[in-house]
Amino acid sequence: MAAEQNTPEEDPPKTSKMSLILGLVLALIGGGGGFYATWSGMILDGSEKSDHADATHKDVEDPFADIAFVEIEPLTISVDAQPQDRLLRFRAQLEVPKNHAEDVTKLLPRVVDVLNSYLRALELTDLEDQTALTRLRAQMLRRVQVVTGQDRVNDFLIMEFVLT
Repeated sequence: MAAEQNTPEEDPPKTSKMSLILGLVLALIGGGGGFYATWSGMILDGSEKSDHADATHKDVEDPFADIAFVEIEPLTISVDAQPQDRLLRFRAQLEVPKNHAEDVTKLLPRVVDVLNSYLRALELTDLEDQTALTRLRAQMLRRVQVVTGQDRVNDFLIMEFVLT
């Protein structure tokens, strides 16, 4: 046992870190070369990319150039004709393409008639539901689009919806 304690321990062989450093340097060179090849257009054609970017930039410059808003006159509608009269104050606007704004403005009496008829047919329980405004908005947009014609009204914006 004493002989075993006196023997010097052998040092483990040292591994070279040169392969790790070489791999890291080659990875950096490869990543940099790939970036440069892509950025300069050697791999992906840069001219198509820049043409698309220019077209997108032109669209982004003024995305609201072709939009007009047509205001619908405010409506006050009685809901559930019972002893306690409840009134709905309603105001909205229509988002239309500029070239159809005049046509939609001419049809506003029909639009008001359709909205008035639809809102008068609703019951109080229809208006008090949490999802009522979203559902009513979709229904009114569809009715307005039927009255005005295809592709003349893009959206129906509710500006005021107060039940008193």
